[in-house]
Amino acid sequence: MEIREKIMADMKTAMRDKDQIRLDSIRFLQSAIKYKEIELRPNPLATDDVLNVIKKLVKQRKESIEQYQAAQRQDLVEKESAELKILEAYLPTQMSRSDLEKIVEQIITELKASTVKDMGPVMKAVMAQTKGSADNKMVSEIIKSKLQ
Repeated sequence: MEIREKIMADMKTAMRDKDQIRLDSIRFLQSAIKYKEIELRPNPLATDDVLNVIKKLVKQRKESIEQYQAAQRQDLVEKESAELKILEAYLPTQMSRSDLEKIVEQIITELKASTVKDMGPVMKAVMAQTKGSADNKMVSEIIKSKLQ
């Protein structure tokens, strides 16, 4: 099942179950996908574009949670955490740190990268190889540690 079809099916299920948090989260996701679709017109929206929208929303939720924790707003932290959990269900499973380290080491040797100045091409190659199953922040940290 394509990801957009899964999102629509989950939205219908949330409506039937009267799960308001899930329904609101999925509607917000649908809205963000529609904006991306309009932005890319006349080209069709690819699955990678949908995944990028979801990643962007996940990143926003994580940042919001940090800010709400700093402000000691537990009610908002719980709401954002619930939305984050719902959105993460649509992402592919994330790779472990050890798997990422192996991929980074392999690409560093292939590209003969030696300094932090070579980080851009290494990052681009790693992200192309992992295709959304790696956290950009973790990849960046690993590459920095390997190139220093």
